[in-house]
Amino acid sequence: MVEVLVTGGAGFIGSQFVRSALAHEDWRVTTLDKLTYAGRLENLREVLDHPRHRFVRGDVCDPELVGPLVQGAEIVVHFAAETHVDRSIQAAGDFIRTDVYGTFVLLEAARTAPRLRRFVQISTDEVYGSVPEGASRETDELRPRNPYAASKAGADRLAYSYWATYGVPVIVTRASNNYGPRQFPEKLIPLFVTNAMDGLPVPLYGDGLNVRDWLHVEDHCRALELLIERGTAGEVYNIGGGNLVPNAELTRRILSLVDRPESLIQRVPDRPGHDRRYCLDTSKLRSLGWKPAVPFEAGLAATVNWYRTNEWWWRPIKEGDPAFRSYYERQYGGR
Repeated sequence: MVEVLVTGGAGFIGSQFVRSALAHEDWRVTTLDKLTYAGRLENLREVLDHPRHRFVRGDVCDPELVGPLVQGAEIVVHFAAETHVDRSIQAAGDFIRTDVYGTFVLLEAARTAPRLRRFVQISTDEVYGSVPEGASRETDELRPRNPYAASKAGADRLAYSYWATYGVPVIVTRASNNYGPRQFPEKLIPLFVTNAMDGLPVPLYGDGLNVRDWLHVEDHCRALELLIERGTAGEVYNIGGGNLVPNAELTRRILSLVDRPESLIQRVPDRPGHDRRYCLDTSKLRSLGWKPAVPFEAGLAATVNWYRTNEWWWRPIKEGDPAFRSYYERQYGGR
């Protein structure tokens, strides 16, 4: 039985990976998650009692907890991170602690893990900074422009250094913007879908012409599974959906799918350090046989439908969580 440790496995992408991993009949999965605001056991509801899955609540910054988990693992997939740019602008310290120091704790344990054959460091396309034209290659300079992106760049390069210095079997992945079910409703797509469902304004930053490349979460996880088996240690792999869409156009598509008027669009002042465009060259990953399987139009429609039919999942967050309401008012109320 292959022992797999997934950090941050109760989050959006991590929980999808846990479900995908359990489809491998010879994989046994341990999920480690602190269950902060975006890590939710509801995301693992279908697999919490799976015979090849165990859940451990804890912090990746705790070496006494992390050490034994890594020591027993053959594969470590490290999702655990603070991830929202807006929150990083408000409280950068949380991002440095979890994203950089937490990665250090895991890597230190990985140095002496006797069975470890793969350590996957989940990074992001945001480490490249804004890309005015063309597409970012894995060898391009990193130019992060906000605290979140900088914290991920730090962890990204720290993980690489543990391969170069100590031989830890690290692979670094840099994915574009993910979308799909169970994404916390502070992020653009779930926020705009759920606001529109309730007839509330959708707060669009600036002129709405910032461009993002959208990747379905299932395609992301398929890429990770491929890299676990066929990737090369010490290498970086871009994972992008190839769906470049300006935010304003995406907003209009969402409103159309929810059958709400464009008058709900509320222009708000742009956030500081807002990257204008991301775009990834994914030829390195595609050379291994991967390509996106979920067309963006179909994936977006299915995602909207998931939020429509699963109000039990998101409505308690938006209506019953004082911390979310406080964050939303702080982020958009004064704009």
